[in-house]
Amino acid sequence: MSNSPEETFQIAKNFSGELKPGDIVALIGNLGTGKTIFVKGICAGLNAEQTPLSPTFSIINEYNGKYKIYHFDFYRIKDISELYDIGYEDYFNDESICLIEWADMFPEILPDDRIEIKIEFGERETQRKITIDKI
Repeated sequence: MSNSPEETFQIAKNFSGELKPGDIVALIGNLGTGKTIFVKGICAGLNAEQTPLSPTFSIINEYNGKYKIYHFDFYRIKDISELYDIGYEDYFNDESICLIEWADMFPEILPDDRIEIKIEFGERETQRKITIDKI
């Protein structure tokens, strides 16, 4: 449970220590739950050189740090063919860490071996329930 965006960031930063090259992290949650804040925390924990911005319009951003990080945002993708067009499989098969916001929009392309992070609104405005499952 997180009580603020700062706590969400810190939870993600701490979680980043468990990640290794090849990990696929699927972030699931409604608009405004803090998926991008979670990504920022992971990237901070992995010493990314840049502060992540949501790649809503570019679909994917790349960051360098302890590992190469690919940050996807599936929100504006209308058809799965767009993911094939950008060669998503190459990113997933690379020795990098893939962070995917709105991953539940195209579950059919997600590998069976992945980490799912569900972020849900809590009872208070800034409270979030964060569930991390290795699938």
